Amino acid sequence: MACGSAVRASLCAGALLISVGSASHAQQAAPSNYAVVVSEACYADTGWKAVVDALIEKHKANAIFYRSSVTEALPQLRALFPRYTCFVAAPTDADRQFVFDVHRLLTKFDDDPYGDTFWGILTGYDAANALRIARQTEPLVIRKVAGGTEVALEMCVEGMWFCELTPGKQVRKSAGGEPSEEKGPADSTAALVAALNEYHPDLFVTSGHATERDWQIGYRYRNGSFRSRAGQLTGHDTANQSYSVASPNPKVYLPVGNCLMGHIDDPDAMALAWMNSAGVCQMIGYTVPTWFGYAGWGCLDTFVEQPGRYTLAEAFLANHHALVHRLATDYPELAKLEPKPGKPLPTRPAADTTISRADMTGLGLLHDRDVVAFYGDPAWSARMADMPKAYDQSLTITNGLYTIEIQPRRGERSFEPINLNGSQRGGRPIVQFLPGRIRNVRLVEGEDLRPLVTDDFVLIPNPRKCDPTRTYRVSFRADPAR
Repeated sequence: MACGSAVRASLCAGALLISVGSASHAQQAAPSNYAVVVSEACYADTGWKAVVDALIEKHKANAIFYRSSVTEALPQLRALFPRYTCFVAAPTDADRQFVFDVHRLLTKFDDDPYGDTFWGILTGYDAANALRIARQTEPLVIRKVAGGTEVALEMCVEGMWFCELTPGKQVRKSAGGEPSEEKGPADSTAALVAALNEYHPDLFVTSGHATERDWQIGYRYRNGSFRSRAGQLTGHDTANQSYSVASPNPKVYLPVGNCLMGHIDDPDAMALAWMNSAGVCQMIGYTVPTWFGYAGWGCLDTFVEQPGRYTLAEAFLANHHALVHRLATDYPELAKLEPKPGKPLPTRPAADTTISRADMTGLGLLHDRDVVAFYGDPAWSARMADMPKAYDQSLTITNGLYTIEIQPRRGERSFEPINLNGSQRGGRPIVQFLPGRIRNVRLVEGEDLRPLVTDDFVLIPNPRKCDPTRTYRVSFRADPAR
């Protein structure tokens, strides 16, 4: 698999690469593990320039400028092959098509179908909001969790969630305690706003019906809603009372089952209000209606139910690798398609494709592949507090020998997470990111586990049932990428 070559400052396909701190496009660029990609027009704005410059300073990053389309950045991204890539965009530019273009761009660094970098789109209600996010340096260890849908509190230090299916159902866990069901308000609007404003969660999780302008709290019953206007998030209950959200503590947000929550179509978009008035520094979000759910619910499972193993950016990419692997393995002809974002997929393949048949699972995977945004600085560390997991996972490297070991917890007979409510959950593969890119892979042990070894991660299909006395091992030799 191709890896990055020596970095050169050049004009290529409309994209310009500059070195850290350089005002000149002609200087030699220093190698970096972090790239900031931004349009020339965005960088020409003083406020957004400050956002880009803050990221460059924080990460000693290279900047790549493009004129008309983010796809122009591909030659320079191939040359740099950065571990992290941040796309800075004003909200007027961070629309559904932009998210789609970024997804497709990031699979083209080399010849495999997987994303080649941890990535995020850094935007905000305005440049000041985006600058606050860009300047976050203190890692976030997630101890408090709140939400409007079920969360596996067994895997959290403490938290609370309000049920979207049953009125008045609330589950709470105190630090050191066990989750317990309580009777809560039938209209949970005020309680959810208070959870944000007063409880100050590090992670907020939602599902249910939504649009770019609102989140409808009750999925199967009448409840209130959250709405957005001009960067402000407000709760509106069924008695027409309103409650402003003012929750500045840095947090991450997972609207795992919400339609359209990640679609930034104008300044009143919900995503911008979450960033501006709710302190959100990283979030995911569908830019289209969601029905299959693999990209959303799977990210929640990977992040929350393997607590402490991945940052949110890592969990997002690990789940995306899982999606692409399943699509490419089980539906290779569908995997070749690049359907227009926001256009409904056919219930059967179009006549002009070579596909003879496809089931709804394949179409669902294709639907989810390129439409979920990751917003925020991908190198900012937001990670669940470490808790016991279904299995331990380790990587050791000795003289070019890479060994991944997976040890089920004593008594566990499955690699499945605890909580399997929701759409398209369970069965996720084991993903191990590598500390650097590799080449010339030679498998030594573990062929029976059918591992996929790429240039920067290893994916092991989930064995589902397991022998709790066995250590599952994959070993291979490899050379560092040049």
